[in-house]
Amino acid sequence: MIYPNNSYGLIDRFCAKHPRFGIPNLMLYLVVGQAAVFLLDLFFGGLLSIYWLPLYRAPLFQGQLWRLVTFLFIPSNRTNPFFLLLSCYFYYWIGSMLEREWGTAKFSLFYLSGVVLSILSGLLLGYSSIYYVNLSIFLVIATLYGEMQVLLFFVVPIKMKWLALIDVGLILVDVINFARDGLWVYALLPVASFVNYFIFTWPFWSAKLGLARRRHSPKVVQFKKAQRQQEQAGQHYRHKCAVCGLTDLDDPDMEFRYCSRCDGYHCYCAEHINRHVHIHQDE
Repeated sequence: MIYPNNSYGLIDRFCAKHPRFGIPNLMLYLVVGQAAVFLLDLFFGGLLSIYWLPLYRAPLFQGQLWRLVTFLFIPSNRTNPFFLLLSCYFYYWIGSMLEREWGTAKFSLFYLSGVVLSILSGLLLGYSSIYYVNLSIFLVIATLYGEMQVLLFFVVPIKMKWLALIDVGLILVDVINFARDGLWVYALLPVASFVNYFIFTWPFWSAKLGLARRRHSPKVVQFKKAQRQQEQAGQHYRHKCAVCGLTDLDDPDMEFRYCSRCDGYHCYCAEHINRHVHIHQDE
């Protein structure tokens, strides 16, 4: 089976055509903001993160529009400075790792999409939190680097995929308990983040589950033959990225390369030569 080029869809195309979209080092600004709110809460008795900053629907409809942004900076731990620093470091680490893997544009789009879905769920449910958006970053990292080992509690080595499964299991337990107690607001909070996670990791899962469509051209073609076919079809570009569709006509300064690990003749732009699903053919 060969994985389809269009499995990457509109997200990668948008990021390739708008490489300057997004905020570099986005997670750094977010964790610094959380640390600042934690320090301010020491002087205001926790009023900031409990009353003034969270995304509640009622005060939002009363004109307190700053809550659409300020809920991003509510610290995950509001009492213990050690666990706050630990969580800030962890989220910065995984956020920076994902930004290096995807690029600034795609990572910023991923986080923005999660924020928008969280806001919509907050308008529907009456309350929303950024906790599950940050957790979805870890789930993506665990999806991409499942075999990577981390030290749980700085002592126990454990693979990322097993740690992610434990987190998902704990979330499902919380959801069941909240639903059983009739607290549907809290039971449905993770839904938006899980939706966002599957939107951005769907190419991985479609390939993993065998849902990718089959191609009918398994032969390796030569460069000159492919170039003649393009010219006959009225396509006068020489190189076209198999992921985002960018051509040397769209960006003459872009560097294009051909992947030796893919079966067949597949070209990639500089943005995707090291970040694409390798195309393989079943023998």
